[in-house]
Amino acid sequence: MGVPEQESAHKDDSHGSAPKSPTRRLAVASGVRWWAMVAVDMIMLLSGGTVATLLTRLYYNSGGNSKWMTTLTQSGGAPLLAIPLLLTPPSPEDRRLPSPATKLAAVYAGIGALIGLDNLMYAYALQYLPVSTFSLVASSQLAFNAVTSRLLNAQRFTPLIANSVVVLTFAATVLAVGSSSDGSSSGNYHYNYAAGFVLTVAASAAFALILSLYELTFERVVKAQTPRWVLRVQMNSNLVASAVAVAGMFASGEWRTVSGEMAAFRGGTARYVATLAGTAVAWQAALVGQIRLVARVSSLFANATGVVQLPLVPLFAVVLFGDRMTGIKVVAMLMSAWGFMSYAYQHYLDGRRAAGTARAQCSVCAARAASDAVSDAS
Repeated sequence: MGVPEQESAHKDDSHGSAPKSPTRRLAVASGVRWWAMVAVDMIMLLSGGTVATLLTRLYYNSGGNSKWMTTLTQSGGAPLLAIPLLLTPPSPEDRRLPSPATKLAAVYAGIGALIGLDNLMYAYALQYLPVSTFSLVASSQLAFNAVTSRLLNAQRFTPLIANSVVVLTFAATVLAVGSSSDGSSSGNYHYNYAAGFVLTVAASAAFALILSLYELTFERVVKAQTPRWVLRVQMNSNLVASAVAVAGMFASGEWRTVSGEMAAFRGGTARYVATLAGTAVAWQAALVGQIRLVARVSSLFANATGVVQLPLVPLFAVVLFGDRMTGIKVVAMLMSAWGFMSYAYQHYLDGRRAAGTARAQCSVCAARAASDAVSDAS
């Protein structure tokens, strides 16, 4: 997927003095609308992901300690998606069932269970790592996504994308080597830092696989990318992930500690509930933007957009939580930006190449039409 064909410029076969045709104006307007929707999705992803990550860290800093509760907040806002789902008007593609219900249910269950595991790993990692370090290590998900996109979605692997993968992976490695710059030098601290690093990398790999599976679902199972199907897929898979989190909370016995945790939470019960509710809403807003980008463009583009929030989270973390902005983090941040820009430039080149091909095809069609018109006149 990519920019729709309407975005391509269609040259007028006059000498440039005639006004643009209604068809051309409609094509340009369609392309602008498409990019406007992509921009909205990117804003939702960046703002929602940043707020959710910071609120999760606030939960831990204020006395929260339940891993399963944190896991639940990452998918527990899924029922709220029923509101936009009901308000979104159906299209003709929404009125047909693209695959058997049993096949869809299996897809929802499989992706949902993987999301639940991924959320749990992120919950542990975010407790063990400073939020700035966590966000930068999580950039490795783009490297994993490049691999899964190639294997599952037939994504082209160009030198620029390879450069992006190498740079982002190296940025995460730099952070791991420089772990001592984040604070305590105790053995327990280094153990927690190592565990948090491994869990973040593992969760990033799982998340990359999830995005590629979403793209595969839209292409092979749902066979549609409408707004209603995006919301359906996200809501159903996240409901399964929420069930996994609830089951884990009861199986581990953590549900018994919720009332005590709520009473001891810094700021009181109201702040406890508001923090968790805000986190759940922010995660769903981010996921709506990300999954719509998967449907509109590709899983790799959606993941690369998520990497853009990396400079935002550490900066807010320094201000809000007192995280140290060390030299190593600055270098890793710059490398992350470099890695994203490398991928973004590849996307720009692909767009120009597609537009040039479309213009060439239009020129050929115009020449054929003119030739046919001359033949008919003679």
